[in-house]
Amino acid sequence: MDNKGYKSGFVAIVGRPNVGKSTLMNYIVGQKVAIMSDKPQTTRNKIRAVYTSEEGQIIFLDTPGVHKPKSKLGNYMNRTVENALREVDVILFLVDASEKLGPGDEYIIEKLKEVRTPVYLVINKIDKVHPDELLPFIDQYKELYPFEEIVPVSALQGNNVNRLMEQLLARLPEGPQYYPADQITDHPERFVVAELIREKVLHLTREEVPHSIAVVIEQMKPREDNEHLIDIYATIYTERPTQKGILVGKQGSMMKEIGMRAREDIERLLGTKVYLNLWIKVKKDWRNQENLFKNFGFYDDEA
Repeated sequence: MDNKGYKSGFVAIVGRPNVGKSTLMNYIVGQKVAIMSDKPQTTRNKIRAVYTSEEGQIIFLDTPGVHKPKSKLGNYMNRTVENALREVDVILFLVDASEKLGPGDEYIIEKLKEVRTPVYLVINKIDKVHPDELLPFIDQYKELYPFEEIVPVSALQGNNVNRLMEQLLARLPEGPQYYPADQITDHPERFVVAELIREKVLHLTREEVPHSIAVVIEQMKPREDNEHLIDIYATIYTERPTQKGILVGKQGSMMKEIGMRAREDIERLLGTKVYLNLWIKVKKDWRNQENLFKNFGFYDDEA
């Protein structure tokens, strides 16, 4: 294959929690790679999604929502964002067209001023506002930062996402195809399976549970007497016994619902039938114990 003129590079997506970063990335690659939830701070690791076309390849880093940290895990998540900003070719700063510019956005803009990477302002959820409202909205942001491009999109509906991709490919340098054309993420399947389970917990449980949970895949392998069935044993860790009670639910009803919904998504991901066995364990205050949250799959990428 002659790679002359082929473009490739790395793009970070940053923004306040809940502006649609995971939704945008999942629309671009056409599969669930980063979990989507209406609860903030749902994307913890830098999930790389890979978009490949005949013109080029873009590797996306989906970073945690930038926020003022409240725990050691929060500090770790912010360090992950700052590392991502330094190592990419372009930064997409995603904002919500239906939300006013707030302190969270200004905090991110201050972080962007510390790096020399080109920044595109991507205005998401344009389907939620009247077109006349967009110009004054854009002007507010232009006063704070000299964005290289400004692109309004609807990540949920896909409006204008193709134009964004064209602009990104035009901006990226010539380079190799880093990943095979059919690969959409460089995270191992076990990681994505754990994320899918965590997504169901976030969707189904009340406010006090979400950020107190981690999911660990203990075992994942084809059944010996049936190669078309994969056995997955996973543990959901939480911080307090009361949270465990919420996750189990009345007569195990919540646990059953989490397992059923997660299994459907995992079967779609793996393309095969799955037996999913879920356990819940309490690990007190795990978010403030670095050795524990690293055991649960959170890693610094500075090496």
